[in-house]
Amino acid sequence: MNKPEKIIFATGNEDKMKEIRMILKDVGIPIESLKDAGVEVDIVEDGKTFEENAIIKAKAVMEMTGCITLADDSGLEVDYINKEPGIYSARYLGRDTSYEEKNQNIIDRLKDAKGDERSARFVCVIAAALPDGRILTARGTIEGVIGYEEKGHNGFGYDPILYVPEYGMTTGEMTMEDKNKISHRGKALTEIRRKLKEIL
Repeated sequence: MNKPEKIIFATGNEDKMKEIRMILKDVGIPIESLKDAGVEVDIVEDGKTFEENAIIKAKAVMEMTGCITLADDSGLEVDYINKEPGIYSARYLGRDTSYEEKNQNIIDRLKDAKGDERSARFVCVIAAALPDGRILTARGTIEGVIGYEEKGHNGFGYDPILYVPEYGMTTGEMTMEDKNKISHRGKALTEIRRKLKEIL
């Protein structure tokens, strides 16, 4: 396969792009966001799993641009509440609801949960859609427990409530470098990087 000029990552989230560029820098191909690539698209994510949603997004943008496209779908699974919010993490309680409210709602729903009952994880699946029709996927998780209050201002979203026992802190308290080493997205990106380097 000829080395492509660029890879598009189907997101407009600049926080996410920093993490993505940091981990994929040694692929040796520029990584562009949708905004960088001048792509405006509203993709209906109607899959039932993280894998299905990531593939839907990656294929849609690859078909529009003809470029290798990566897309991720990620979220928080809380075991005590039937793995909610799961694939609906971004839309949980409505897209315009602040993460402070979303986080507090989850904490409140777990008020009677003790110890291991508070188990939860971040899940990230990354799909790569190639112009020749091939689809690659990679999944990463980070296991933890839901804290009793928000802690930390690093990261975004649900980071302040996922407490990682072996680190003694939430993912919202970790530095970007530490979080990249163990994060769900970091693990999935590292695995997709390995798969891409095999074929590029």
